[in-house]
Amino acid sequence: MAKEIPDLVASERTGTGKGAARQARRDGLVPGIVFGGENEPLPINIPFNKLLTMLRAGRFKSTLFNLKVEGHDDVRVICRDVQRHVVKDLPTHFDLMRLRRTTKVNLFISVDFINEEECPGLKKGGVLTVVRPEVELIVTAQDIPEQITVDLTGLEVGDSISISSITLPGGTKPTIDRDFVIATLSAPSSLRSAGDDDDDDVDADAVPVEGEAEAAAEE
Repeated sequence: MAKEIPDLVASERTGTGKGAARQARRDGLVPGIVFGGENEPLPINIPFNKLLTMLRAGRFKSTLFNLKVEGHDDVRVICRDVQRHVVKDLPTHFDLMRLRRTTKVNLFISVDFINEEECPGLKKGGVLTVVRPEVELIVTAQDIPEQITVDLTGLEVGDSISISSITLPGGTKPTIDRDFVIATLSAPSSLRSAGDDDDDDVDADAVPVEGEAEAAAEE
């Protein structure tokens, strides 16, 4: 669990609409909006380089921030969306939602795999195929986990890891009611290919060549 909520410092944007947003971008800022709660939506700006650095660091949309805007009370927020340039893939706008400590939100939380050295299946050359690198969970705003952990200890080739086999952090649950697969441990491709070759050899031996079939018929 994250013990410290990072600050997100922004400035209030004067004016609304596309004109104010364009001016913000010309000034090296990314325009955004803060919504939710009992207060009116608040237009804000964040320096472009600062936002880009946080986005590249990862988990920006699953991190709870303490938003600080001069002239306004600090408030806890989480990012609900980041719009990007269709060609350059750079941030052009973002949406933040105000949260109470007890607010429940749906977030995609990354999956971390540990104890690979204690996994017999991997030691035998098995391949870990990650089906879901992230899992959508219902979490409480004050207890957002940084990740969920999958222990590979003792797993053999052919085993699969489902959500029901993972101990989730307290206060969280999947958004999907049914059990679903997180990852599988399959045989290495070399063994699968060898098995196919063996089948081909058996089939070839079982079919007599034309001359042998005629000789058998004469006998």
